[in-house]
Amino acid sequence: MGGEMMEGGQLVHNRAPLNKYALGCTLVISMITIIFGYDTGVMSGAMIFIEEDLEINDTQVSVLAGILNLCALVGSLIAGRVSDYIGRRYTIVMASIIFLIGSVLMGYGPSYGVLLSGRCIAGIGVGFALMIAPVYTAEISPPSSRGFLTSLPDIAISFGILVGYVSNYLFSKLTLKLGWRMMLGVAAIPSLALAFGILYMPESPRWLAMQGRLGEAKSMLLKVSSSKEDAERRFRDIKLAVGVDENCTDNVVKVSKSSKGHGAWKELLLRPTPSVRKILFVAIGLHFFDHATGIEAVVLYSPRIFKAAGVVDKRKLLLATVGVGVTKTLFIFIATFLLDKVGRRVLLLIGTTGMVAALTTLGFALTMVEHSEEKLMWALILSICAVYTFVAFFSMGMGPIAWVYLSEIFPLRVRALGVGIGVAVNRVMNATVSMSFISIYKAITIGGAFFMFAGLGVCSLVFIYFCMPETKGKSLEEVEELFGKKKRDSGIEATRSNDQYP
Repeated sequence: MGGEMMEGGQLVHNRAPLNKYALGCTLVISMITIIFGYDTGVMSGAMIFIEEDLEINDTQVSVLAGILNLCALVGSLIAGRVSDYIGRRYTIVMASIIFLIGSVLMGYGPSYGVLLSGRCIAGIGVGFALMIAPVYTAEISPPSSRGFLTSLPDIAISFGILVGYVSNYLFSKLTLKLGWRMMLGVAAIPSLALAFGILYMPESPRWLAMQGRLGEAKSMLLKVSSSKEDAERRFRDIKLAVGVDENCTDNVVKVSKSSKGHGAWKELLLRPTPSVRKILFVAIGLHFFDHATGIEAVVLYSPRIFKAAGVVDKRKLLLATVGVGVTKTLFIFIATFLLDKVGRRVLLLIGTTGMVAALTTLGFALTMVEHSEEKLMWALILSICAVYTFVAFFSMGMGPIAWVYLSEIFPLRVRALGVGIGVAVNRVMNATVSMSFISIYKAITIGGAFFMFAGLGVCSLVFIYFCMPETKGKSLEEVEELFGKKKRDSGIEATRSNDQYP
């Protein structure tokens, strides 16, 4: 069969040509994560000017930085259920419209209250975007290139962050009142374009199958698979996952409520199978460590970090911050070509080890600067290098793989909700770090804060080593086996779930 072979009695996927239709769909869907990345990156520089223009204190700055992620928590949980009801495609349209409203309010921003309201609305859009982009991409991607395709939305986030940093630098030349409002408001333009453009995108074949629309699902699979044989195999696995006989040839069938995602809360949280319980534990743990290791502190507060290291000029601060965005985008781009060759687990272990080393170095350099009465040029250079190194290793490991892995591991019937929960944990940790970083470094020094992040990085290494199996080359329906579920029982389990949740 094209794209696969038998080895040692097991099905192994060969490298197959990249499906251009699947790539095109992924590039379009990635636009929404570009907007999210822009919102994140632009705020780091905009806060310098907002603080001066609106005369807000550190507490208000922290709330403004973190509120987006608390609202994203709500958005991600809502989006999981919405996408099961109206489909993946229209959920993306909703996310675009929400982003549009939030951007307009932030760009208007006559007061702190209006600005905060716009940030909250944009946060709900973030939750929608972060939940739906990896789910849609994973559901259309062939197993042989799923790592590459599923990591593209994360490249888009990094590119959006970089564009946000560049926007900070360019718009900083405008007047104080106009500059930061332009920084925040221009995100409305791509949001509007995406809301219309996404209407021409196809629906996820797995969602179509969940609705019993098997003919449409098969037609879509033929477009996004690496070969006709690969499409047939994926179609057979999907039919089993939704509780339909694999030999069924009907174009439209009636499926149970549980196959449409009804009862997902019960199956995921109240009565999970041992494999689903392990999957949920891994999803929560991975997205806890994704932000507990400090990436948001570096991305959002990089101007403050560089200022603490000895850079004082505003323009130079913003320019140094652009370097963070360039590094993040470059190395996450490199990671996309390694995910399907090296594998998720190896890259995670290498990336996290590098992060720990960089965080320790940054903590040491900032501590030396803080305890010196003179300007230490070597410590300044070391701090900047450590920040860039940390961002590079994060972008090759934890950054993209957290989203790729999350989109792969959940069974179809609970995937949208499971990814929503993972995104919610991710946003809670993001908000926690965003809103507490200033208080933490004031309490234990800025160097001490990064030593703390390094310690959490060591904990994440232990978690990855013992809890996360490799998923490279597996179909979405095969991945559940890695956590203890046997494939031959999948059809039986689907039938049981149908009976359990009428």
